[in-house]
Amino acid sequence: MKTTYREAMRDAIREALTRDDRVFLMGEDVGLYGGSFAVSLGLLEEFGPERIRDTPLSESGFVGAGIGAALGGMRPIVEIMTVNFSLLALDQIMNNAASILHMSGGQFNVPLVIRMTTGAGRQLAAQHSHSLEGWYAHIPGLRILTPATLADARGMLWTALEDPDPVLIFEHGSLYNVAGEIADDAGAVDITSAAIRRPGNAVSLITYGGSLPTVLEAAEQLAGEGIDAEVLDLRTLRPLDTPAILATVAKTHRAVVVDEGWRSGSISAEVSARITESSFYDLDAPVGRVCSAEVPLPYAKHLELAALPSVVRVVEAAREAVGSHG
Repeated sequence: MKTTYREAMRDAIREALTRDDRVFLMGEDVGLYGGSFAVSLGLLEEFGPERIRDTPLSESGFVGAGIGAALGGMRPIVEIMTVNFSLLALDQIMNNAASILHMSGGQFNVPLVIRMTTGAGRQLAAQHSHSLEGWYAHIPGLRILTPATLADARGMLWTALEDPDPVLIFEHGSLYNVAGEIADDAGAVDITSAAIRRPGNAVSLITYGGSLPTVLEAAEQLAGEGIDAEVLDLRTLRPLDTPAILATVAKTHRAVVVDEGWRSGSISAEVSARITESSFYDLDAPVGRVCSAEVPLPYAKHLELAALPSVVRVVEAAREAVGSHG
């Protein structure tokens, strides 16, 4: 069937609410307005205000309420408008949700799912264009998901809700309107492994989330130049699927990591480190990285696009890795 990323996520929430009475959605404007990006539009009428709960403008407050509900046996889905607002709840996420299992000696799990929009490319300027999923991937006790395809948008939520520990889902804002076909029986998907989105043998392009379409377009252009690029979608940033990363490098002997986060201290740095630690002798070239410019994201469209990973930059990095500068 034909759907969009937004509709696939809405269908996933609807299915979860239908399958499990413990599931409810809470967040700013998720009810009356369907959320800032219309993901939950229509669900209030379908499930009522007990299951679709609008909250005050207090991320720390309603994330804390979600943690309490999870501890009490519920399966809350907490929506945070955009990733920058999650910083207002960082204490709750890191010091409570991620830590209670450990601090209780394994007595208390926190089966909480937090969804939030991430990423740039929509002229929302410096305060609303962050890609901070790499920051959260640094925190033990969390699982970090970055659905980049319609199937993952549709299927990751239910699997996340079955996890006894907190899961954060980062939905890139540029993907909501992406349309395509999805299986009529699409359902829960694995959230433990990376996925090969395009096989190849010349260079491994490793990415996730909103950068996947850019990398796939770059791979198409490279194919026209005779460079057969393999595209690996990480999908889960914590825990990283290290065996999949090492396997693609062993196959192609070259790697370029594409990450919309800032280069310093990024997921790209972690992936690069794991490759050099465990697959150094498989490499025929240094690991390349394509990241966002280390500046607050500009508002002006041409400056914003210049700051982000682009097809041109990915192609150039791949050419350098294979020794072709044509």
